[in-house]
Amino acid sequence: MAKVDLTLSNEEFYERYGHKKTVAFYTLGCKVNQYETEVMAELFKKAGYEVVDFNEKADVYVINTCTVTNRSDMKSRQEIRKARKKNPDALVVAAGCYVQVSPEEAFSLPEVDIAIGTKNKDKIVELVEEFTQKNQKLSVVNNIMTQKEYEEFGVTAYTERTRAYIKIQDGCNQYCTYCIIPYARGPVRSRDPKKVLDEVKRFADSGYKEIVLTGIHIASYGKDLKNIGLLDIIKMIHEIDGIKRIRLSSIEPTFLTEEFVKEIANLPKMCRHYHVSLQSGCDETLKRMGRRYTTKEYKSVIDRLREYIKDVAITTDVMVGFPGETEEEFLKTYKFVEEICFSKMHVFKYSRRKGTRAYNFPNQVANHIKEDRSKKLIELSNRCEYKFMESFIGKTLEVLFEQPVKNMEGYVEGLTDNYLSVAVKGDRKLLRNEIFPVKIKEIKDNLLIGEIEGI
Repeated sequence: MAKVDLTLSNEEFYERYGHKKTVAFYTLGCKVNQYETEVMAELFKKAGYEVVDFNEKADVYVINTCTVTNRSDMKSRQEIRKARKKNPDALVVAAGCYVQVSPEEAFSLPEVDIAIGTKNKDKIVELVEEFTQKNQKLSVVNNIMTQKEYEEFGVTAYTERTRAYIKIQDGCNQYCTYCIIPYARGPVRSRDPKKVLDEVKRFADSGYKEIVLTGIHIASYGKDLKNIGLLDIIKMIHEIDGIKRIRLSSIEPTFLTEEFVKEIANLPKMCRHYHVSLQSGCDETLKRMGRRYTTKEYKSVIDRLREYIKDVAITTDVMVGFPGETEEEFLKTYKFVEEICFSKMHVFKYSRRKGTRAYNFPNQVANHIKEDRSKKLIELSNRCEYKFMESFIGKTLEVLFEQPVKNMEGYVEGLTDNYLSVAVKGDRKLLRNEIFPVKIKEIKDNLLIGEIEGI
């Protein structure tokens, strides 16, 4: 239990304890969680708190949890325990998806003072003060499945980033058989387009050049609103001065129709990078997963993107070891992804998840088989990634510079619009948040190395 009085004014707190109120965050999981952590950090800053690193001693620790796999749950609990060890007198808040799906388990952890689900994160500062007044554990977990409206929860600035993530929707109605997220995030709710545009304009005015549209299932944007969809909001953002790049975080293949691809191919600010979730390259496995496309349909989507968008980067997720995945089914997946040759694959092993339909499926796959299949796909992914990178040697690419390169003194790295990491010799202060043309010379340590043209 927290032993400092966080209801004191900032001046009174400093006078009593000799330092400003401090808060530290640890974020697990997806880009949506990262976005929501930024918002919570802003709320604390407005209340006079100083945000410190999670490894430092703080008065409040907030762990924004994930529940996509059992390992995510375990990692969430580990970080909660670490926070308490760092400062036994601190107030520890567990928030997010793990808390939403397993509220009693999260609340019962002795280290947790406040448990907040996926709703009410906007009230976190008030809940901290309420806990301090009552000095008793608080649990604020609502029935997310009845949530019908988007909970407005915006951010005005990002620390140490040149790309701004903007959350445009929440929830998912897909209910894939392996996935717990619809139960953690609830049904699809889209953000008011005016709020989205206002936030983009704020970022543009603050000097951000790239925005990333994120959400739990962004292809569903607008389905609960009238006369608007994802393409419409993209076109509106495209008109905003100052924004040079628009990137989509992830998108379902069924949404990438010929009409949609043709439209986005004609929008110069759209990044030539699409993360198109696959999960499996075998139709039988896809059917058991509850995915709503076949491999033939998926392949036609990839062909369409490559036809209309030159040098497009296509990344994906592939799951191995789904219940019932035979060696024959895995080989179908291997051959399918080998044929497509993605610029990058996120390969992960199926994790049995209570509360999902697949939890009770027969023919669960042994861990050592999952491990073997995962290694094979990762090796394939690395070869395809290198092949994609190699194709740009000798070419000139526009790079948005961001940060110094670790273990390469004097080098600064950034991203191309088609998701390639590029490094050049230069001064980070002069290059950061600027876009320059770079002539690519070689590949080193999974980075494209080049020289800035015209300087």
